[in-house]
Amino acid sequence: MMVRKLMLLGEMAVGKTSIANRLAFDRFGESYKSTIGTDIYVYDVEAQPDEKPFRFLIWDTDGSFEDAMFRSHYMRGAHAAIIVGDLTRRKTLESQLRLAQKFSEALPGRYFAAVLNKNDLRDEVPMDDNWGPKGLRRPFFPVIETSAKSGHNIKRTFQDGAETIARRDR
Repeated sequence: MMVRKLMLLGEMAVGKTSIANRLAFDRFGESYKSTIGTDIYVYDVEAQPDEKPFRFLIWDTDGSFEDAMFRSHYMRGAHAAIIVGDLTRRKTLESQLRLAQKFSEALPGRYFAAVLNKNDLRDEVPMDDNWGPKGLRRPFFPVIETSAKSGHNIKRTFQDGAETIARRDR
């Protein structure tokens, strides 16, 4: 079995823990409790035909680390990152772009994707094609809209990451 460490990065309250809970336990809680430090989840990606089984060890970080995260022991051995922003809070998308750049500098060549979470609230936030940092729309990393509440694109996000990592490891 291929086992890879994946970091969930992003500001506080963007939905990192909700994404991890939806993925690992297929549940969403309306009550919110901030992560303190790091929680670790295990997720076995659904095996594709002719592929080896794949497991993510998901490190759900508390979001308060900012740039210090990239100098901490938490990042040691990370193979990938899902960098989460909240579609309803523009500031988190700007932070998301900064985190993506820092991750890329700290761990060059490692897989990462930008997740724009809370797309179930999209109708409540005025947006146009220019909304959010332009850097999130670059072709060099995936940008995926999700909803931890509904489960929209959660499994797909991790499946795509696992497939990319497995392809790179061949």
